[in-house]
Amino acid sequence: MEFKDYGDAPFVVNIEEMTLKNENYRTALWTGKNLQLTLMDIKPGEDIGLEVHDDHDQFLRVEQGEALVQMGDSKDNLSFEEKVSDDFAVFIPAGKWHNVTNTGTTSLKVYSIYAPPEHAHGTVHKTRLEGFDEH
Repeated sequence: MEFKDYGDAPFVVNIEEMTLKNENYRTALWTGKNLQLTLMDIKPGEDIGLEVHDDHDQFLRVEQGEALVQMGDSKDNLSFEEKVSDDFAVFIPAGKWHNVTNTGTTSLKVYSIYAPPEHAHGTVHKTRLEGFDEH
């Protein structure tokens, strides 16, 4: 299967396989009107970048790797911290500042579901730096 945005057509995918094979920092795999699926490959020591989504919730699933998840009501008060690894799910409520940092020695492979979509249809960021240029 090709790494491209298949939205907003009906779509079925082996999400674990695609997440593990993704080598881009971020790949939008399906973007619909109310939902978006992205795949991420976060290198050791890198993070997604401290951010907040005021108008939507976010779901993350870790397929491979180890990470520190931080959340809070402001960027200066990340009072929630949890270590996660393979098969963990992370739920990020709208309005919560959050960051996910790869604390392991291998790539952190995750998929993310945004409702509504966060990124433009077809988004591919080969590197973390490209991802920051979008904001």
